[in-house]
Amino acid sequence: MEDFDYVIVGAGSAGCVLANRLSADGKYTVALLEAGGSDLNFWVRMPIGYGKAFYHDTLNWKYLSEPVPGFGGRQSYWPRGKVLGGSSSINAMVFIRGQAADFDGWRALGNPGWGFADVLPAFKRMENNLSGADALRGTGGPITVTNIENVVHPLCENYLAGGIEAGLTRNPDFNGATQEGIGIYQITTQNGFRCSTATAYLAPARKRANLRVIKAAHATRILFEGKRATGVEYRQGAEVRQVRARREVILSAGAVNTPQLLQLSGVGDPDLLKRHGIAVVHAADQVGRNLQDHIGFDHLYASRRPTLNDVLRPWWGRLAVGLRYVLTRSGPLSLSVNQGGGFFRTGPERTRPNMQLYFSPISYTRAIPGRRALMSPDPFSGFLVGVSNCHPTSRGDLAIRSADPFTAPKIQPNYLATDEDVQELLEAAHFLRRLAATGPMRAIIEHEIRPGADILDDEALIADIRERSGSVFHPCGTAAMGPDPATSVVDPRLRVHGLDGLRVVDASIFPRITSGNLNAPTIMVGEKGADLILADAG
Repeated sequence: MEDFDYVIVGAGSAGCVLANRLSADGKYTVALLEAGGSDLNFWVRMPIGYGKAFYHDTLNWKYLSEPVPGFGGRQSYWPRGKVLGGSSSINAMVFIRGQAADFDGWRALGNPGWGFADVLPAFKRMENNLSGADALRGTGGPITVTNIENVVHPLCENYLAGGIEAGLTRNPDFNGATQEGIGIYQITTQNGFRCSTATAYLAPARKRANLRVIKAAHATRILFEGKRATGVEYRQGAEVRQVRARREVILSAGAVNTPQLLQLSGVGDPDLLKRHGIAVVHAADQVGRNLQDHIGFDHLYASRRPTLNDVLRPWWGRLAVGLRYVLTRSGPLSLSVNQGGGFFRTGPERTRPNMQLYFSPISYTRAIPGRRALMSPDPFSGFLVGVSNCHPTSRGDLAIRSADPFTAPKIQPNYLATDEDVQELLEAAHFLRRLAATGPMRAIIEHEIRPGADILDDEALIADIRERSGSVFHPCGTAAMGPDPATSVVDPRLRVHGLDGLRVVDASIFPRITSGNLNAPTIMVGEKGADLILADAG
């Protein structure tokens, strides 16, 4: 058995941050276990390649939820990164920190040090915003954030003008003074390549003698001596191996694999553990509960003007943009298809934005739930305008199915379980119709394909929402942070309640989901977690 000061499970959005920060001064030895393999993959490095990575057999865990009652019994597809960089290596790269009120809400729940003023230094430290630094934005950090306003598809102008006509204000920076308004997303790319935590944080650290990265290492259980975590057992090929942690074991395996590993290791609901023959190390009913995720749907339109469909559908178009990308690292393949964005309130009674907007100058059918065949769009000019909820009130749960660590857990996200979630998405559907009716949007819309002109009344729109909504791949909250062990899993310093030498540092600690895409706040949790660990060590 090898000994390290810190053993980190999961080289994802937070784990790569920890590996870098904890090994930086050479004082501590660090082992980083990753179930997946190298991120040196074309579909990872090329930004638009995430369309392939979403269903890649070796880059992705490819989870499926249980049938969701609110979706009429449909399952939800959950892509999760199984590769260095984790989901930051397969996501759509949109950089959104969240609203200040999100983090102030965390603090109000009994988590001192997690208000927006507290986490802002970590947000600024982690980024290299190519548009420059100010009181709210940082430069010189590992994660490069690129402004793509000057290179987006021309139809984005119609989208922006339509949004302003519909009552939204132009917002040049969703990570600035306010998140509200309509604009163009910033993305995590650098020189035409994806900027994941593997490239930004881990690659510079791998030359350090005190950091060991162990790939293809599937963690099977946490090792305990009494109530203290002392190491991790993992499977690598046919071999079962162990690493020992002199100081701490840190779980950064994500909102699915972190609670799964806790339960497999005897930390969870005692009834669940006993049912699967697992000895109870520590009773913690909240492990796997408080599951939250954003869901959304698109309105699909046939376009009067050319879209990315006309570029990416014919073979000669793909060849042209492929050559352009290879030679110049520019063009459509260097971007996300989520180009236009926005945040708005679905009603005047809302005190802050509760809905996110997406404009994609491309359209595609989804033969498999959640699949976006980005390089094989529809054979006609088309585009999408989508929405997703910022603050869902529905809560789900996650639980192991057996003591076999290679069996995927049971995931029940419980989407649309509350009337509030249904109502605000209905209001969002009405807003999309208002947006489509503006002059700039009418100029480019040939006709609405989905939900279709015959879907008019609230009952029909709600039926469409239940039929076509899906995850936007932001699960969190399954090992929630809080002061009370009866309602949370980790304390405000991210230590697992009731145990020693064990922390969780990833999106599973979110007590409430943040507004927008989760990669940036998860990286922030990695930075903040590293600060806490080093402070407690020294």
